[in-house]
Amino acid sequence: VAVGRAIIRKVGIFLMDEPLSNLDAKQRVTMRSEITDIHKKVGSTTIYVTHDQVEAMTMGTRIVVMKKGFVQQIDTPTNLYKAPINKFVAGFIGTPQMNFFDTTLLRNGDDVEMVLAGTQKLHIPLEYISKVEHRVLDGNTPIIFGIRPEDIQSEQVVIDANPESTVKATVNVSELLGAETMLYSEVGNTEFISRVDARDYHEPGSVIDLAFNMNKIHFFDKQTEEVITIP
Repeated sequence: VAVGRAIIRKVGIFLMDEPLSNLDAKQRVTMRSEITDIHKKVGSTTIYVTHDQVEAMTMGTRIVVMKKGFVQQIDTPTNLYKAPINKFVAGFIGTPQMNFFDTTLLRNGDDVEMVLAGTQKLHIPLEYISKVEHRVLDGNTPIIFGIRPEDIQSEQVVIDANPESTVKATVNVSELLGAETMLYSEVGNTEFISRVDARDYHEPGSVIDLAFNMNKIHFFDKQTEEVITIP
């Protein structure tokens, strides 16, 4: 009703402050589509405030991510997802959120050795992280490694193709969601989530191999939490 009242006034800009927060999940999905369609038809600029990052990603053309009143990043949904400027944005955008590990990087020729959660070593071709600041490739500088759940796979063909980017992890929880399975696994004392094929369901307590897609990795400064790749 409030949206309807605003539309008939033919205003130049709409201000919406969490308009769907009191609706149930099914109604929110329907209304997201309705408001997006109205926006296209009316053509007015809309400033839409929400804590639901799914609403922001599906409805926004440009998103302003804020933390404690300060702007963190202004960008398109795609760029926010693929190139977050800091750890906060990386963790806020995406469901489930990006996984984070404390790590170090050590360059050895054209290969970079990464120690994951202080327990296991992965090897990354230098060309994959050529934009990472060289100052952190000394094997001593603590940094944060980030990777999204969909970029961790348990398919044997992927593991065989990337043996040096594979870790052994203990499965804590498996959530079968029909078309996919969410695996909550642990390396050292660090728990992380992987989004895998529904057929890759594993019983809790199982020790499995998981391959990390090294083309989709992120690194952040341990102190500032800012991204440490060179644009």
